[in-house]
Amino acid sequence: MTALTGRPVVYCGVCSLPPEYCEYGGTVKKCQQWLEKNQPTMYSRIWSPEVLEAEMASLSVEAQERAMKDAKKKAAKAEAAEQKQADKRANSVVTIKRIERNKRKYVTSVSGLEAFGLELKKVAKDFGKKFATGSSVTKVPSGGEEIVVQGDVSGEIEEFILEKYKEVPEDNIELVEDKKKKKGEGN
Repeated sequence: MTALTGRPVVYCGVCSLPPEYCEYGGTVKKCQQWLEKNQPTMYSRIWSPEVLEAEMASLSVEAQERAMKDAKKKAAKAEAAEQKQADKRANSVVTIKRIERNKRKYVTSVSGLEAFGLELKKVAKDFGKKFATGSSVTKVPSGGEEIVVQGDVSGEIEEFILEKYKEVPEDNIELVEDKKKKKGEGN
């Protein structure tokens, strides 16, 4: 059996790392000066201009490859996000409800517009201007938001949405009539 002998390792006098790892410390310049003074052969092996140039050439190729991979990943992510957004828009439904308040009084509720990238406050303001009524954004118990417009303007709202907001397809608009239960109807 042969005896194992250790390999002599030189440690930097500045950062106490092996000179090959000095570049990862915070005192690279001081380490280079120490190495050049105390270990000139090792300095020429690690920090000579020829070695640095060769490393930079290989590093730039690797860096280019890494950059290309990163760019491909970012492009794929952006494409996936765009596809997800398109699927979300295709599956989203704008619901226009006509809700009876008191006898002959109605409010019209519009929900689902936020899926198409519309700002609900601006849309509510447009509804208020167009139909000369009160219009507001309210929170729904299920967690979303809806626009409530005073008056029975459900048909006109559908036409207005299709006319002004082209990003909402006609197939994704659903009209619903919601009546309040009368006192005697419930069980």
